[in-house]
Amino acid sequence: MAKKDTGKKKATAADKKAPAADKKQPSRGDAVRAAAAQAIEATAGQAGFTRERAQQLADELVSAAGRFKETLEELRPVAADELVTLRERVQALEARVEKLEAARTAARRRTTPAKRPPASST
Repeated sequence: MAKKDTGKKKATAADKKAPAADKKQPSRGDAVRAAAAQAIEATAGQAGFTRERAQQLADELVSAAGRFKETLEELRPVAADELVTLRERVQALEARVEKLEAARTAARRRTTPAKRPPASST
């Protein structure tokens, strides 16, 4: 007598090995994703260092640009209106100095005692 087929299929040894084989060999897409994830994890620590160093370099660049700008300002020729202003200030200072010198010499002349004739030795 033949056994009845109940519709249930018994798993063979080949069927049991097939799912395990799929787990061992990932697809190319999965391999690429895994490699990218590893690369990102490996460089994550370096990203903070790189960002910090980039900020330092940017700060140094800003500082150097500021010094360069100051140097250019010192080297640029004086404008005509600045020369006029400087001349006026120098003339005003000259006038003040002349007044002070005149007042000083006048004060010396007034405070100088009169010379006495030498005493006679008789």
